Amino acid sequence: MERGVYFDGWYRGQHCYHPSLPARRLNWVEDLERYHGTMLVWSALGGGSVSLPYLEHEAYGKVAMRDRMYGVLNDSEFIAECDRRGIKVFGVVFEAQGWEFPAELDEDETEVLALNEVRGVGSPGWLGLREFGQDRYPEIWPSVSTYFPEGLRNSRGEVVTDLIEECASRALDGSLHRARWVECDDRDQQCYYMDRNNPVWREYLKAVIRIQIDAGVHGVQLDEASTPLMTLQYGGCFCHDCMSGFREHLSSLTGPLPEALRGEDLATFDYGAFLRARGEDPLRSGASTPLIAEYFTFQRKAITATFLELADYVRTYATSRGRDVLLTGNLYNVFPYYNGVIEHVDIVVTEMRNVGYLQPEWFRYVVGIARGKEVLVVENPYGGVIPRLLRRLDRGEAYDMVRLLAYEASAMGANMTAPYGSWMGSEIEDSFSLPDELALEIQSFLKQIDPLLSTVSGNDVAVLYDVASNVRLALEREVFADNRVNDTNDEVVAPFWALTANLGRHGVPFDVVAVNDDVVPSWHLTAEHLTRYSVVMLPGAADLPDWAVTELDKYKAGGGTVIIGSQGTDPAQGAAADAELLQVARAASRVQVGSVTPVGVNTHELGGGRVAVHLVNYDLDHERGVVRTARDLRIRLRDADGGQLTVTRPDGPTLVLTPRNVKGAWEVVLPVLGAYAVVEVGRA
Repeated sequence: MERGVYFDGWYRGQHCYHPSLPARRLNWVEDLERYHGTMLVWSALGGGSVSLPYLEHEAYGKVAMRDRMYGVLNDSEFIAECDRRGIKVFGVVFEAQGWEFPAELDEDETEVLALNEVRGVGSPGWLGLREFGQDRYPEIWPSVSTYFPEGLRNSRGEVVTDLIEECASRALDGSLHRARWVECDDRDQQCYYMDRNNPVWREYLKAVIRIQIDAGVHGVQLDEASTPLMTLQYGGCFCHDCMSGFREHLSSLTGPLPEALRGEDLATFDYGAFLRARGEDPLRSGASTPLIAEYFTFQRKAITATFLELADYVRTYATSRGRDVLLTGNLYNVFPYYNGVIEHVDIVVTEMRNVGYLQPEWFRYVVGIARGKEVLVVENPYGGVIPRLLRRLDRGEAYDMVRLLAYEASAMGANMTAPYGSWMGSEIEDSFSLPDELALEIQSFLKQIDPLLSTVSGNDVAVLYDVASNVRLALEREVFADNRVNDTNDEVVAPFWALTANLGRHGVPFDVVAVNDDVVPSWHLTAEHLTRYSVVMLPGAADLPDWAVTELDKYKAGGGTVIIGSQGTDPAQGAAADAELLQVARAASRVQVGSVTPVGVNTHELGGGRVAVHLVNYDLDHERGVVRTARDLRIRLRDADGGQLTVTRPDGPTLVLTPRNVKGAWEVVLPVLGAYAVVEVGRA
């Protein structure tokens, strides 16, 4: 499996300035090799959202002799050095960002004296997408016609003269949205929230993709893959293309229209005008805003269609250049509205929304939704533990907390990328890297156990995740939250998350199986997908389409067991139902771990009749930042072959244990568990 590195390479003690990443250095590549990295995300060629010439300078710009002394590389050289070492570099396309930076220029406007961090020299000005699109500085950047000889025309046939004004998303009052999560407030920067529903912006992004592929990237990462759906944190997008697209969506509906549309002329309907006339604003009313559910559905369809257009372009253009290039995105927290997008990536890359130290339910969810594709996870600095963890690491503390983050992901079937100058948001002037010896320790162990990792589990319990009800819950719980805070409305009960947290935190191994709705083209569950499971659990309040109910009936007719969980309305009844579900799930599992210590359990199918049981120790002392050692874990294995068990650990030598047969199953006692261990078992 891939061992990812979150490789922004931003500096310690300084802002992480999107979108351009610092110049890469040869000794950084040597670090990546020492860390056994195989894939880099957010790692190169991010400057396309400043301008295309800026991006080309990142790729091929001449490196000064003084910088050569310290091994500085341009990005195409960096990619080539990584390629020599078998490390895949993904170029990052910041799809939602359109930048304007303060600049200082010489009198002739032929040289940039300062950019972003200005110093009071020369003539003040701005450099960014607007100036590029208007050929404002012909002695600094080539003309936009170099890249678009026929010019750019919008969906109305008009010639585009201002990329920002044309392509930025718009608020209900018509003003331009800003991407506040990447703007540094103490700098005079402007980052506009760009709209992928605008065909002009998609053409621009295709030019970014061409430059990245020509520079040698092994993969393209489409960041902010849900743009412009994420503008709901600012109230939604009401630009021309979103309004015309929503109008077409409403016109395509069959059956009775929503009551709010009574008397409306769909041929001329404008959602923004509709809301303004009623004094409604999604920023105030959120999920209760008239027609917001249909607007959300429209944007789900739109982000899937436009992502697919760019994904197809990546592959088609790479083929035309005689290359095979991988594709991923940033699927953020893998909200249910990514269910169509996920079909089109080669590797699933996520930005964990709220990073914590005990989240088996989230990892198992993401791995389940990925359906066999590898999952790489990066941390998010907003709304989680990372800022405090960084300070504790600086004091030489909390190494076990990092180990737990990495090893929980591994146990649950994903890869937590190693941070190397990774993003700390727009407010904290710092970046996140692990202490060298800790990074080397974790990455070396992950390489050691690579033969014991798999994207396929051997679990006996499945929990169904129905997209339809969880889309509605996402709209009520998370979608309107500012992503610099990442709040969740926990007053809205989410039965799936309650059930899976209960299983995962009580050591019951389980899989998540998606039940997609019919909004976007996506994979459909069949009874055959469920036959390997002894028990299938359906969280309360699920909303299954008719075809999925039919498949569940087929599964039951074949001898499978389906259990429906609590609706979550009565806390006492819910707790009792959850306890019963936990008991049933534990009894159905061929792997059972008994311990007074909380332990996460998952199984990885290895082939050849072998399975790896992954054990992660959740007994974290938060105050001291250490995982307490667990002792005498009793592991009960049904369907094992009774042979010796091999235990691989990061904090001790390999153990060989001999099980004994107890009442028809094989039992063994693991004498000690630090943060993590992997037990290799032969199946009967």
